Amino acid sequence: MTVFANYANYYDLLYRDKDYKAEANFIDELIQNHDPDTKSILELGCGTAIHAAILAELGYEVYGVDLSAEMLEKAKQRVSTLNPKVAAKLKFSQGDIRNVRVDQKFDTVISLFHVFSYQTTNQDLQAAFATAKAHLNPGGLLIFDTWYGPAVLSQRPAVRVKRLEDEKIQVTRIADPVMYPNENLVDVNYQVFIRDKASGSVDEVQETHKMRYLFKQEIDLIAQEMGLECKASGEWLTNKEAGFDTWGVYFVFRG
Repeated sequence: MTVFANYANYYDLLYRDKDYKAEANFIDELIQNHDPDTKSILELGCGTAIHAAILAELGYEVYGVDLSAEMLEKAKQRVSTLNPKVAAKLKFSQGDIRNVRVDQKFDTVISLFHVFSYQTTNQDLQAAFATAKAHLNPGGLLIFDTWYGPAVLSQRPAVRVKRLEDEKIQVTRIADPVMYPNENLVDVNYQVFIRDKASGSVDEVQETHKMRYLFKQEIDLIAQEMGLECKASGEWLTNKEAGFDTWGVYFVFRG
């Protein structure tokens, strides 16, 4: 997942159209439905901390972990712009979600934006679950979202082009996927062109994000091995029943 080292430089711009507030509110709704006494959250794969900052504004203490030092630097820059009372609720450290251990237990562990789909082997996925379990208070929640296998196989990933800009740069990203059906994996090959508006110079970055699409039964099996009980699942943000057209599915487990 070191691909995010380069990605951090233009990550927030590429996902400027992502409704982080709605997603954080959805997480808050799930928490209130399943464990309304939650006060502390561990976020595995916190990125630049947009979700974490909104959850802190909602009153949660949030500890964010990310593998990318560049992402965490941007997260800390974000915190410096927040209301001091909100900023005081946020803490970050660098680590791999497969083996990181912090000296603290939490009421809820979350992992958003398909971070679990970056765990491409069975061992990686089991390790991520183990990390979550190791940090949960008794009866705590694990909430994550993932690429959903039935939709990936039914609709298939396609070439996509995304263009965005701000006052400084223009970014064009081409995503060219390659599927590996026997491994349940997709290589998302990104070619990114970043044009500096002031100088007119163009940089090109090529990255491959290897993603795993998951199925409910395999998730349930690994979770059961970890002593986690599935309490809910459904389409991300809508809460509809997952189906062949549902690319993003959330899961809620109780420890």
